[in-house]
Amino acid sequence: MPFPVSYDPDAVDSAAHLIQIALTPVFMLSGIGTLINVFNTRLARVADHLEDVRKRLSTPPSDTDTPDPFYTPERLAAHEIRLHRRIFVLDAAIMLNAIGGASTCGAAMALFVGSLRDASTSTWLLAFFGIALACTVGALSFFLADTFLSWHGLRRDRLSLPHPDAK
Repeated sequence: MPFPVSYDPDAVDSAAHLIQIALTPVFMLSGIGTLINVFNTRLARVADHLEDVRKRLSTPPSDTDTPDPFYTPERLAAHEIRLHRRIFVLDAAIMLNAIGGASTCGAAMALFVGSLRDASTSTWLLAFFGIALACTVGALSFFLADTFLSWHGLRRDRLSLPHPDAK
C-alpha cells in the first residue's frame, strides 16, 4: 500500500487541468514582456539617434570643415521627421503590448474567479484572450512599420549619396 491516504482522481485531474490552463496566460505574458523589452530598447536607440540629429542641426557648420553630404541641414531635417515617425509607431507598439498584457492578466483572473465561484466565465476568458492576441498582433504590426521606416531611411540615404569611388 504505497499511499495510505485515499484521494479522488477526478479532483486531482481537474486541479491539474486548471493549473495547465492557468499557465497559458503566464507564458503569453512572458512573451509580451519580452516584446515590450525589445521595443523599449529600440525606442531608446531611436531617441538617442534623434538627440544626435538635433545636436547636429543646432550646431552651426564650421568654415574649416569640409561639408559632409550626409549631414546637410535638409537631410538632417528629413531624418528627424523619419525618426519622429519611428517613435510614434514604437510608442503604439508598446501601448498595444501593454494592453495585451493587461488583457492576458484579465484572462487569468477570469479563469481563477470562474474556478473559485464555479461559474461560467468562458465569455470573459475568450474576450480577454481575444483582446490580448489582437493587441499583440497590432503591436507586432507597428514594430514591422518601424522596421520598414528604418529600412526606407537606409535605402534612401544610400541612393541619395554619391558613391565614394565616383569621381
